[in-house]
Amino acid sequence: MKKIVEVLPDKAALIERSRDVVLTKIQEAIQRSGRCTLALAGGGTPKPLYEALASQNLPWDKLHIFWGDERYVPADHPDSNQAMARQAWLDHVDIPATNIHPIPTDGESPEADASKHDTQLGEFFGVAADEFPQFDLILLGIGDDAHTASLFPHTQALQVCDRRITLGNKEGQPRITFTVPLINQAHCVMFLVAGAGKQPALAQIFAAEADPLTYPARFIQPQGELWWLLDQQAGQAVKG
Repeated sequence: MKKIVEVLPDKAALIERSRDVVLTKIQEAIQRSGRCTLALAGGGTPKPLYEALASQNLPWDKLHIFWGDERYVPADHPDSNQAMARQAWLDHVDIPATNIHPIPTDGESPEADASKHDTQLGEFFGVAADEFPQFDLILLGIGDDAHTASLFPHTQALQVCDRRITLGNKEGQPRITFTVPLINQAHCVMFLVAGAGKQPALAQIFAAEADPLTYPARFIQPQGELWWLLDQQAGQAVKG
C-alpha cells in the first residue's frame, strides 16, 4: 500500500487538490482499462468537489458512478447520498443514465436491497459471487466517531468479509454499505476530511496502535494507494 497524506491550507484548497487528484485517477483508469469506476461518498465535505467536477469536460461515457454507502431512504429524499451527487454533479453533465449505478433503496427490505446490489456489482464487474471487484477510485469521509462509509464503531458490518455489500446501522437506522474487503480491493481510496471536529478521530486513526472496531477507518488499508487529504484544521491531528 502506498500512503499519501497532504494537509491543505483551507477547505477551498482541499477541494481544489481533491479535484486534481480525482481527474488524474480518472485519466489513469481510462488509460489502464478503457473506463473508470468511481464510488462516491456522502456528506457535506465532498459536495463542492462534485460541483467542481460538473464543470469538467470528461469522457462521460467511460465513467461509471457508484456509491460507497446509502441511507435507506427514497432516491429523491434530502438525506440521500445519490440525490446529493445528482443535484451537485450528475444532473449537469452528459453521463449516460446506464453509467450511474445507485444503491437500491426501494425494494422489499434493506436486507433484500443489499443482496440485490451485491449481485449487481458482481454482474457489472464480471466476478464470481465470492470475489471482490477492484474499483478504480473510492472516495470516503470520516465521522467524528471515526466511522467511514456506513461502517460504524462496534457494529456487525465491520466484520463482514464474505460479501461485497452489507447493512450498516446508525442509531437503529439501516444503511447499505460497501464492506471493508471491497473497499480494500481498490486501486485508490481517497479520504477527504475537513474541520477541527475531526481531530480526535484522526488522532486515533493515525495512532501507532488503536482498536479498529472502535475507530473503523483504521480498517481501510487498500492494496493500491491510500490518500488522506485534510484541511489545516483537521490536519493538526496528524502533524509530526
